[in-house]
Amino acid sequence: MITVKQIHYALMVEKKLHFKKAADACYISPSTLSNAISEMESQLGFQVFERTNKKVIVTNIGRIFLSKAKDIKSGIDEINQLSDSQNKPLTLPITLGIIPTIGPYFIPLVLPTLQKKFPNLKLKIIEAQSSALVEKVNNGEIDMAILAMPYKVDGLLSFKFWEENFYYVTNINNYRKDKIKAKDIDISNLMLLDDGHCLKSHVLAACKIETNKQYAMEASSLSTLTQLVAGGMGSTLVPHMAIDQLVSKNSLIDKALLDEPGPHRELAIVIRPSYSSIESVELLSELFLSSLLKNTKGLKLKK
Repeated sequence: MITVKQIHYALMVEKKLHFKKAADACYISPSTLSNAISEMESQLGFQVFERTNKKVIVTNIGRIFLSKAKDIKSGIDEINQLSDSQNKPLTLPITLGIIPTIGPYFIPLVLPTLQKKFPNLKLKIIEAQSSALVEKVNNGEIDMAILAMPYKVDGLLSFKFWEENFYYVTNINNYRKDKIKAKDIDISNLMLLDDGHCLKSHVLAACKIETNKQYAMEASSLSTLTQLVAGGMGSTLVPHMAIDQLVSKNSLIDKALLDEPGPHRELAIVIRPSYSSIESVELLSELFLSSLLKNTKGLKLKK
């Protein structure tokens, strides 16, 4: 049976058209290379090279063989590259899930750094609610997801990288203090996200609000809620990460830190225990943390 090593030697002889030079390029002795080529030709049943003391000529059938040998070597090289990339973090494509209350505010803060440090990373981002993302991670549809914790992720591993508090957001004419206690929030005027968004449960938990209370309105996005706040329709609570985009640039809205024990939510990457590259997840966690610390004055996760 012809070996990969013999194919490599033959292709080097074709390139150099000189057995000693080919042997030097392969870091073997000329006799070793010559014996390997002779054995290969014997197995093939035809001569690939005509050689004399002065020159090496590729036979007609040898050209056909070497053309096919190049394809074989190319395929083997691709397999080896695949194996090497598996051992190097953030070199294989990644499908990342992210929830709507994180994605629009998180991605602009971290993506430029991610692209700069890992320009060859092929990243596909899917936005969905937490329950759908957990299911997709579990069944292998996506590699990992960024969720807001606490959230039930039985059977998955989580890598927390960020924590932050909530801000009470209201029309500028309604409240002009830096902080607010949960007991001082007018629940009848409070607008929250629809059921299914984990941010809603995190807000209720942070404010110690009973889930059977009635609220002024429920919406499907934080952007919609803040626009309603600007229009004087009510108030809401927004995570720190979203403040710059949703509140700071809107002159009709004011914010006050929710003065309740925190952090009010944590962000984490969740993966299957069998995921092949824990090192990639750890690198992403560190990169996300450094990017967020650079671009927003949030709370660093305590180690």
